[in-house]
Amino acid sequence: MATTPACAFEALMDGVTGWNVPKGPIPCELLLTGEAAFPVMVNDKGQVLIAASSYGQGRLVVVSHEGYLLDAGFAPFLRNAVGWLCPSPAAPTGVHPSLPSLVSILQASGVPAQVQPEVGAPVGVYCISAYITTMTAELIQFVKSGGGLLIGGQAWYWASQHGPDRVLSRFPGNEVTSVAGVFFTDIYGDIDRFKVSKKIPKIPFHVRCGEDLRQDQQQLLEGISELDIKTGGVPSQLLVHGALAFPLGLDASLGCFLAAARYGRGRVVLAAHEAILCYPKLGPFLLNAVRWLGRGQTGKLGVNTSLKNLCTLLSEHGLECSLQPHLTQDLRVYCCTAYSDKEAKQLQEFVAEGGGLLIGGQAWWWASQNPGRSALAHFPGNIILNCFGLSVLAQTLHAGCFPAPTPEMQSYHFRKALSEFQAALSHGARNLEKQWLAKLGADGAAFLQIPAKGVPAYISLHRFIKKMLHLSGLPAVSREHPVAGDSFEAAVLCLATELARSGTDCSQLVQELGTCTCSSGHPITVEIDGNNPGHCDAWVSTGLYLPRGQSAEVSLSEAAASAGLKVQIGCHTDNLTKASKLSRAPVVTHQCCLDRSIQSVSCLWGGLLYVIVPKSSKLGPVSVTIQRVVPAPYYKLGKTSLEEWKKCIQERQAPWGELATDNIILTVPTANLQDLEDPEPVLHLWDEMMHAIAQLAARPFPFCRPERIVADVQISAGWMHSGYPIMCHLESVQELINEASIRSTGLWGPIHELGHNQQRQVWEFPPHTTEATCNLWSVYVHETVLDIPRSKAHPALSPPEREKRIKTHLGKGAPLNDWNVWTALETYLQLQEAFGWEPFTQLFAEYQTLSGIPKDNTGKMNLWVQKFSEKVQKNLAPFFEAWGWPVQKEVATSLAHLPEWQENPMLAYMHR
Repeated sequence: MATTPACAFEALMDGVTGWNVPKGPIPCELLLTGEAAFPVMVNDKGQVLIAASSYGQGRLVVVSHEGYLLDAGFAPFLRNAVGWLCPSPAAPTGVHPSLPSLVSILQASGVPAQVQPEVGAPVGVYCISAYITTMTAELIQFVKSGGGLLIGGQAWYWASQHGPDRVLSRFPGNEVTSVAGVFFTDIYGDIDRFKVSKKIPKIPFHVRCGEDLRQDQQQLLEGISELDIKTGGVPSQLLVHGALAFPLGLDASLGCFLAAARYGRGRVVLAAHEAILCYPKLGPFLLNAVRWLGRGQTGKLGVNTSLKNLCTLLSEHGLECSLQPHLTQDLRVYCCTAYSDKEAKQLQEFVAEGGGLLIGGQAWWWASQNPGRSALAHFPGNIILNCFGLSVLAQTLHAGCFPAPTPEMQSYHFRKALSEFQAALSHGARNLEKQWLAKLGADGAAFLQIPAKGVPAYISLHRFIKKMLHLSGLPAVSREHPVAGDSFEAAVLCLATELARSGTDCSQLVQELGTCTCSSGHPITVEIDGNNPGHCDAWVSTGLYLPRGQSAEVSLSEAAASAGLKVQIGCHTDNLTKASKLSRAPVVTHQCCLDRSIQSVSCLWGGLLYVIVPKSSKLGPVSVTIQRVVPAPYYKLGKTSLEEWKKCIQERQAPWGELATDNIILTVPTANLQDLEDPEPVLHLWDEMMHAIAQLAARPFPFCRPERIVADVQISAGWMHSGYPIMCHLESVQELINEASIRSTGLWGPIHELGHNQQRQVWEFPPHTTEATCNLWSVYVHETVLDIPRSKAHPALSPPEREKRIKTHLGKGAPLNDWNVWTALETYLQLQEAFGWEPFTQLFAEYQTLSGIPKDNTGKMNLWVQKFSEKVQKNLAPFFEAWGWPVQKEVATSLAHLPEWQENPMLAYMHR
């Protein structure tokens, strides 16, 4: 039996060398929406006139005019169709009385067929026209239980009698075929030219049909002037990508938080957070939703036990509903959250056969707990929802109160925007709305993360986008030639990046840009340390680089493949999607799980290769073999010889290189390493600085995982920013690797960011200390390692500046709102100058094991007052009160037994 769509197409077209299309019948275009549906016959205008699909255990072939089933010229195809549809060779074929001449055509082809008014055993295949209204339920169950259905008809005449706005949901044939994602439409099919395809034809990206989904939007938003989603929860953004899916709630940037879709005979409404489904202010909308989902008919309404508040809300509005632990088939509408896919198949069949599904959930938390795994592919809610043409993204949006979207806002749809984008590229026009362009790039990149293997609907879109990108070409984006974030070029960059990630070969796109690095034909084996005693995942450098446009093959042992390792291409992890101008593509790294012993990985833009070792891993040494990569400049203090360094610099095949110690790794352009004859002195200095950082933070040394600093042509925020890795601009590279410069003028910025990485929530008081306490490390390193006094380390720490800040702050009455950055740092510097660094180090160590720490700033500040006072055995309450800290009376009282701090530097200012 042909099981994949590709094999099924081959079986259906075996021996069919041409389409003998009769001139009399005028077919209708077929709309394919299901993941199992694929085209078989397509005309030269891209209209699908014959399609196949599957549902449950069975299959169906849909022909866009019953006349094709009654024409002997179609006999070769009809014989193949019945053969593919038949579940067993011995099962007979039944033909409905509406198609009597089909019996003789099949019999002449060697198919045992007979007229049979009813469908059922022992029939294996049943043939029927699309106009029969009395057998819908029987035909659906026949296919679902393993039967094959051959059905033909056209809907344009029916639409002329009953209205085009009802054809998708009411045309008799659609009552059956829609469960498998195939619809007859009211659009005439052109019969001038056909060709027999060697592989599954592309599914048209944008199909017109008479049924206007705006009527559904109007029903769902009737009487709604605004949508208040300020529930206290953070919603995800939704991706609306199905041909019969549409947005309902949008923010000003077209970020979607409510959406709906038709699917088969049923309907779906999706909310971007489950709290939206229980929010009293959305009561009118939720009532509209339940009515629309039930298609205005009465029936049982079930609410999952995880949404008790929704059950209460609906009951208060007069709807009869009951709490249900899981889906039951006697329900008309079912309401649940999107956090489990245990009932995914049952939910999909429930909707396909006419049920209504109200579902909500966010994916950002799941994504934060599953780095390296795509929410589009693996989030449980999306395993349920993707086939409906709706998905939940890891990206969030700001909850607010939004006006009901205007028809203009509602008209945005990913498919429509992509179709117009392609048309604009083809005709050289650039008049697509900028807001649409920005949204299209992000939506397209998200859509391409949905697994496409074996799904013709998604594969067709991948082929469509690839062709479109070849038409446009990749923009040569750089600092010298930036592109606007809402431009055609930016959208192309987003689409190309994700298309390559999906496994589509995009090497030709990159080759057209020129200056490609050729990869080595020989596999390279590296040994990485699979131990990670830290509490966070660690990047382990391989010293290898994947040229852009290439795919690498990674091989490792079965044991290592089950240890939770990941591979990452690239280290420039800042996402620039929201940037107004781009000097590079918005996303240039890719991370995926190494869960197979041999795996192909790629990133359109290339990059240094890393193995990500999960926290607490005890895997030990791991050998990893990688093909189609080149060595990159890499120097490890204490391991790389000077000769090895000079050799790898001379070869300079990779544009990026790394300087590493056990505690810090610097990733910089190879061009900047050319003049670094010996990296040892500067790396020894870096290790001294890292040792000092660890000392002040009371952390183990060497570090459990080395900190990282990565230079980039563009970063997401500021001049530098903290994180793993710390990101900086290319202008900062020389100060990172020039030992003489570091020793003479210091290194405030990078140490400031490393200080950020040492900050801990338990003793931080954001936003006051966010940009203050990190500077303790800058001061400490400059004074203890570089021998640069604080007054020289930064202009803001000159004595006159410090004096001026204190007076200004006290002159305002020491308001806590103004206690931040340098003003806040001054408080800590005064303590350090009086008591040294030891109390800080001791407290940072104590806080690592301290329990019962308050969550609020006031509580945490009072605990710090108490702890610091106890460490230095002085009553510091008056000192902190002078700075405007909210010292509580009971804390001040508890410290009264300690000696007064006679040298309190704030006394002089207060006396003045």
